[in-house]
Amino acid sequence: MKRQGMLTRNGKGHSLGGTLLCGLLAAASLSLPARAARTVPVQVDGDILPAACYLEQGVTYVPLRTLMDAFGGWEVFWDAQEQEAVASSQNYHLTANPAENTITINGVDYSGTVYVESGRTYIPLRTVTTAVGGTAEWDTYLGGAAVTSADAPFDASDFYWLSRIISAESQGESLTGQMAVGNVVLNRVLSEEFPDTIPAVIFDRVDGVQFEPVENGTVYRTPTTQSVEAAKRVLNGEEAIGNALYFYAPALSQGIWINANRTYYTTIGCHRFYL
Repeated sequence: MKRQGMLTRNGKGHSLGGTLLCGLLAAASLSLPARAARTVPVQVDGDILPAACYLEQGVTYVPLRTLMDAFGGWEVFWDAQEQEAVASSQNYHLTANPAENTITINGVDYSGTVYVESGRTYIPLRTVTTAVGGTAEWDTYLGGAAVTSADAPFDASDFYWLSRIISAESQGESLTGQMAVGNVVLNRVLSEEFPDTIPAVIFDRVDGVQFEPVENGTVYRTPTTQSVEAAKRVLNGEEAIGNALYFYAPALSQGIWINANRTYYTTIGCHRFYL
């Protein structure tokens, strides 16, 4: 049984007006390029990009400047003479040419659609990210892309979801209490009884929804600053709860199954933890 605040296993004729209308529509279609794309979220190192990103025919497109700002250490500008976007960092020089659909990075050309929309130059996310040393993966749970920059200390998906489940499950708890919740997730990743990735553990449904925030949607909320700190510490190896695999809050649940089947370990804040 799922309980809030608890972790369980559980168409001959044509008129002149019509002809003119058709002509106007045709002209409009030529001047406004149609893109069979849908908006998707893209997160970089745990933060959602603050600009519209699109998925089209399996390729995710993002604004060049927005992506590079998220990476940090890049200067981005539009070269009016060459009619292309330029981005430079200490190690890379990149140009994105919409007319030629080419991205050039440190002298190497990459083919890929480049287009300008609402004053922003859009580039293919994975092509650019991997060329500058990062990774870009599709995150099923996010319904968008997760980007880990070249110098990031953690995998973007791991950090994104761990900080959110900690916040949703233990907001208001001490830093130690929040770290303990994060430790339980990582302990499950290491256990043969559970999935072997952080996102998969959090969204595990083998014996029912494991975390109530997944069921009620609070796992999708922006995490608190302390929860982000707790996630960082846990991912860096800090431990607050030993090998505990379960927890529940007595104020919200009787914890009948856990008490009957698992060994009590300790209590931190409002949570009781079990091995």
